[in-house]
Amino acid sequence: MQPDWITSDAPVPYPDALTAMQDRVASIRNGTANEAIWLLEHPALYTAGTSARPSDLTDPARFPVYKARRGGQYTYHGPGQRVVYTMLDVGARGRDVRAFVQTLEAWVIAALAEFGLTGHIREGRVGVWIERPDKPPLPDGTPREDKIAAIGIRLSKWVSFHGLSINVEPNLSHFDGIVPCGITGHGITSLVDLGLPVTMDDLDAALKRTFGHAFPNVSDA
Repeated sequence: MQPDWITSDAPVPYPDALTAMQDRVASIRNGTANEAIWLLEHPALYTAGTSARPSDLTDPARFPVYKARRGGQYTYHGPGQRVVYTMLDVGARGRDVRAFVQTLEAWVIAALAEFGLTGHIREGRVGVWIERPDKPPLPDGTPREDKIAAIGIRLSKWVSFHGLSINVEPNLSHFDGIVPCGITGHGITSLVDLGLPVTMDDLDAALKRTFGHAFPNVSDA
């Protein structure tokens, strides 16, 4: 069975989203609810993952800060960014957390490819990156790459929650209040920043089209 797709049109406060995810995950574990993919936006805020370093929160008064208890470091969420919460049964999908995260990455890359973008995974840098040959290289000569998607999950008895975020058209200056995912030097980009007139609905459609290739039905796996 494919997961339920849930879309929230209005920004969802982070505490409300966390409570809703926890309730849905408990129901999935108990066998009383289907897996779910939740598409939403948040008001402007920062979340701190389990590896977040206090020094990476450079402007703590800028937006509310929430401890997310997901993997990873600091992340910004806000209007114009598609947050994708993935409540999926990892236990039924092989009980391999690394493989599950890699599948999430592959899903994002497949969705971006629908718009002619080539996303990359880089060792030591979480998320999905876009090469920027149009920008000067870093001082050490390393080619510049910008992050377009962040990934961070948590498991509760082998059911995942939290998930990923893809920048459609957020205010990129809002990332200045943190060191995103603890990575310096490289920047942040979005679909619109890259010159693509992509809407949230366009991205949602691409995510739905590519999901089944990345995550086949558990009964088919």
